[in-house]
Amino acid sequence: MDWQLAFASALTRTMSVAMDLAGGRRDSMYGGPTRLQPWERALSWFVSSYPLLGGIAAGIKVVADAELARAHGISVAAVDTEAAEIYINPLRRFDDEEWRFVLAHEMLHAALRHGDRCGTRDPFLFNIAADYVINGWLREMDVGAMPEGLLYDPELKDLSAEEVYDRIAGDLRRTRRLATLRGKGAGDILGGPLGSPRDYVDLDEFYRRGLARGLDLHQQHERGFLPGGLIEEIRTLSHPPLPWDAQLARWFDEFVPRPEPVRSYARPSRRQSSTPDIPRAGHYFPPEEIARCTFGVVLDTSGSMDRTLLGKALGAIASYAEARDVPAARVVFCDAAPHDAGYVAVTDIAGRVRVHGRGGTVLQPGIDLLQRADDFPPGAPVLVITDGWCDVLRVRREHAYLIPQNARLPFTARGPVFRVR
Repeated sequence: MDWQLAFASALTRTMSVAMDLAGGRRDSMYGGPTRLQPWERALSWFVSSYPLLGGIAAGIKVVADAELARAHGISVAAVDTEAAEIYINPLRRFDDEEWRFVLAHEMLHAALRHGDRCGTRDPFLFNIAADYVINGWLREMDVGAMPEGLLYDPELKDLSAEEVYDRIAGDLRRTRRLATLRGKGAGDILGGPLGSPRDYVDLDEFYRRGLARGLDLHQQHERGFLPGGLIEEIRTLSHPPLPWDAQLARWFDEFVPRPEPVRSYARPSRRQSSTPDIPRAGHYFPPEEIARCTFGVVLDTSGSMDRTLLGKALGAIASYAEARDVPAARVVFCDAAPHDAGYVAVTDIAGRVRVHGRGGTVLQPGIDLLQRADDFPPGAPVLVITDGWCDVLRVRREHAYLIPQNARLPFTARGPVFRVR
């Protein structure tokens, strides 16, 4: 019987070790239990015990690499929204509560899309403003313990990141000396992944769904206090703004007229088989009706323009124009000098247009060419496609701009600006 008890005990221990190995708590069958790092325990705490950020924590990756942190100047932590990764400096010694605060800080940056909300504001100053707001929320929610030296000001309570930005933007000398979790003078919202990017189908949907579902669970189970400003921003995420291509389609609907057929008995009449003796008016498009249904495209073809931007913009323009039965658009290519391509069929804009130039960037002569052209309708709108590295433009008719997501124009635009991702 003794040997049977010993065998059963050994079998139980073996099965326990195997389960620990499968669950990641041991490195091997012979070693002891794997000791989790404090940031790993902090991330696990969100998944198991904090519903508001549990969904985000389950889908985000923490990268702890001292060499990577040193190479990119990451003092404590930084986040890349597109890669869904938080980069931390493992040489910093924080306890579990402080790591919870740090990880929650970076997850809220990503989930609330602070990098995209920056717009034309200074990225670093907007990062500072968002830090003040997030740190204030986390202290109110009592999530972890705020490490020493982080940005916090009780006078900024209940303000949004945009409102805080407006307050601190007036003292640039002071704000430039402030530090985020990445370090002094550097934002902890990164613009590109430091490692291999994650392949999410739709990151906007991932962050939006994670926060909305987490908020519902948090409130259903009464897991603690949440600031009103944070709840308002999460609710706002449930109604995201229209993407650039949908905004462009609305612009076409408003300012690019659709040709309307005219009924006339001067054309060959149509007759129905049931009533062959009753003539009916025919439909046709008169030349003057077709001529007014057009628009102008001023295309920046300088060396700084990205081919991907050109492809997306021209493809969207061609598809929307074709959907509205626009026969042709007036296209002008601009670099150091304008190149008038004349009226181009909308089916040829995206695929068979030959781009001239690739020199400098001067767009005003191309716009003047369209405004002085006798064969261009005075009410036709103009669409300017550029990367923002251009001269100051003056357009005296309805117009809009297509620029990359993080670009900015060197002047105050009077027409709508569509930002291509």
